[in-house]
Amino acid sequence: MVASGEKIMSTQTQRRISLDEAQSTLAELVHRLSAGDEVIIMEGQHTVARLIAASPDSSKPRRPGSAKGKFRILVEDDQHLRDFEGYMR
Repeated sequence: MVASGEKIMSTQTQRRISLDEAQSTLAELVHRLSAGDEVIIMEGQHTVARLIAASPDSSKPRRPGSAKGKFRILVEDDQHLRDFEGYMR
């Protein structure tokens, strides 16, 4: 079990812990993950899961209508859509 104040992860580290330890300290493990960190969860000698820090979302929020005027439909293609009717049900 992780002692209070013990550092679980450092930047870009990989740590192996037992499934029992992961279950008892999951919230702490998740909150301490940094970019590049990985916790490998073992059951006996077998890897059963990997906990990897999510990378921050660097994309800007989409704005409705931001692509207006950038695309043109040259020909309506209703026949093409009818070919896929069976898949769209």
